[in-house]
Amino acid sequence: MSRTLTVEGMSCEHCEQSVKEALEGVAGVEDASADHESASATVDGDADPDALVAAVREAGYDASA
Repeated sequence: MSRTLTVEGMSCEHCEQSVKEALEGVAGVEDASADHESASATVDGDADPDALVAAVREAGYDASA
């Protein structure tokens, strides 16, 4: 299953990488990507949406599922 999150606060490719790595650390994530221009991240897998949001927030960005 694919899920898209809204991620606020990303301004560059380094930010995208930080968000991607945070999401990949969540149980159930098979693949993740982030795009600062669209202020979004896409996650493949069956991870808990609340865990995804929490991981992005721990990385220093705001997120909503």
